[in-house]
Amino acid sequence: MTLPDSTALRVLALGDSYTIGESVSEAERWPVVLAQRLRTDGLNVASPEIVARTGWTTDELDAAIDAANPQGPFDLVTLLIGVNNQYRGRSVDEYRGQFRGLLSRAVGFAGGQAGRVVVVSIPDWGVTPFGAQDRRGPEQIGREVDAFNAVAKEEAAARGVAFVDITGTSRTTARQMVASDGLHPSGAQYALWAEAVRPVALETLRSR
Repeated sequence: MTLPDSTALRVLALGDSYTIGESVSEAERWPVVLAQRLRTDGLNVASPEIVARTGWTTDELDAAIDAANPQGPFDLVTLLIGVNNQYRGRSVDEYRGQFRGLLSRAVGFAGGQAGRVVVVSIPDWGVTPFGAQDRRGPEQIGREVDAFNAVAKEEAAARGVAFVDITGTSRTTARQMVASDGLHPSGAQYALWAEAVRPVALETLRSR
């Protein structure tokens, strides 16, 4: 049996379908791609621990964290959550309170160090083939996604947590880089997300 490397940097990724990589292979999930890119940068990074499932809202992720019981401290914690709150028509105010709680938990998993946490914005699914068929239409979906992202960005700033915006990338690549389900990103788009997070993660891990 090979024992885990106790010196490897630990990464915890919290989220929903976008973090677990719905409709792509495990190797194409953006936290997995990020870890691989960080290894090419010379860092000894363990395989990410992922607590995420397709369809989860903020409160469902919170309950799932209780069940998974990840054991910190982690050297890097990422949080990408909220699209299912928006999709189900739940309020931005409710999201703010629940997101704030998740952010506090993320900081706790990072050993109480907000500088080790990265919030990733919600992509705009309204520009995908699936989104084009939604009764709300791409423009309304985009406005709602922006409202949820504004809350996430504000709450991250209030805690001193980094915020990485991949929403613009999702809007410009969704039609070319979409998975077979017509909704979720392809591995190529996830690789772009990993590249967006990479410099922030690299600085965080090198300064620990």
